[in-house]
Amino acid sequence: MQLLLAAVGKVRPGPERDLFEHYRRRMTWSLTVKEVEEKRPLPVAERILREGDLLLAQVPSGAILVTLDERGRQLESPAFAERLGAWRDDGRSHLIFAIGGADGHSDNLRKRADMLLSFGAMTWPHMLVRGMLAEQLYRAECILANHPYHRGRSD
Repeated sequence: MQLLLAAVGKVRPGPERDLFEHYRRRMTWSLTVKEVEEKRPLPVAERILREGDLLLAQVPSGAILVTLDERGRQLESPAFAERLGAWRDDGRSHLIFAIGGADGHSDNLRKRADMLLSFGAMTWPHMLVRGMLAEQLYRAECILANHPYHRGRSD
């Protein structure tokens, strides 16, 4: 399964990028990053629309689009892994994760999304979310492979 992280903004060298790269290197799934940016000083509503268009342009036909959004579903790691495994087993070869800009996602992007995913009610820095996503993708791989990395609850 090929994974793409489509994100608004450019990550700079530092601990957030290091965290992302740490988990990306551990993964066996291919995870690439495409950063998009609107450099023109647009009013907020226009910028949100433009950023949404730039992110949607990264989504190939037939790809699964997961949009990280505060309005999304919160999943436990095993449920997230199960969802990824189901898409993989259904032969879905491209999975796109979209991280928006500071003002959020456009309605067009949310409507196109196959899943809206939230990392909780708190607000997280967008650059940190990249590392959090990479860790959860690595964890999902481990869960699906019965690797001992994930030691969640044993209800």
